[in-house]
Amino acid sequence: MKYQPAHTIGGRGSAPDQFARALRGVALDGAGRLYAVGDSAVKVFDADDALARQWPTDRPGECVAVDRSGRVWVGEREQVEIFDSQGGLTDTWRDPGQLGLVTAIGFAGSDVFLADATARWVRRYDQGGRLLNNIGDRHRKGGFHIPNGVVDFAVDDEGILHVANPGMHRVERYSPDGTLLGRFGRFDGRDPEGFPGCCNPTNLTVDDQGRVIVSEKAGPRVKVYDPEGQLLEVVADDVFDPTAKNMDLVVDSRGRIFVADTATLEIRVFEPTGSEATA
Repeated sequence: MKYQPAHTIGGRGSAPDQFARALRGVALDGAGRLYAVGDSAVKVFDADDALARQWPTDRPGECVAVDRSGRVWVGEREQVEIFDSQGGLTDTWRDPGQLGLVTAIGFAGSDVFLADATARWVRRYDQGGRLLNNIGDRHRKGGFHIPNGVVDFAVDDEGILHVANPGMHRVERYSPDGTLLGRFGRFDGRDPEGFPGCCNPTNLTVDDQGRVIVSEKAGPRVKVYDPEGQLLEVVADDVFDPTAKNMDLVVDSRGRIFVADTATLEIRVFEPTGSEATA
């Protein structure tokens, strides 16, 4: 499996399709439209990477996700804003005394999962916003070890959560009720199969084959692992700004990987090549 840089979207600047100060999260909807959150706004890009629409958020967005009905969820500090597909605000979730900084959002069945970087847990809610349980609260450190200040996770097609635990240099798998199902990863500053530095991987996503795609910092790079945790490919390790960290990423049905460079404020797109490429 090989990848090649394809193009970039956005970037730092004042144009409508650019970001002035921050780029925090990316997501895709069922039609392949790309959503990016930054500068207290959501920007939506069509299949040709043109800006289709944008709208403001009440607070700076830390992450963005799109559910099966097309609603757009934006995680913020102590709240989540929910918009319709055109950007109309339909609801705001708050859980005073519980919900802190929301840095990732995911869905499985009727469950909504919110990564709470303040508590260092993933919180599981029902569709009505009722807290069901926490994930990661049984760790001996009291939660996920996140020197980077971000909890990130992805939900696969089986409803299993894959959570980055960067301070422990691993990816952990959980059932929705918080049961640890497995993990992979080790510290290694030389072998690319391992995770280097004080705290990697920082972010991750899962494709429709169950492969886990991670991003790292210092230096920033993107890698792909098979479902058992064996390294398949280093996608890129020399194209990101050296200071970039907490690079959110998402993969589409064609295997293209979209990565948010948090330093240049560009979304970098990587395409699979050869037999791995799909139409």
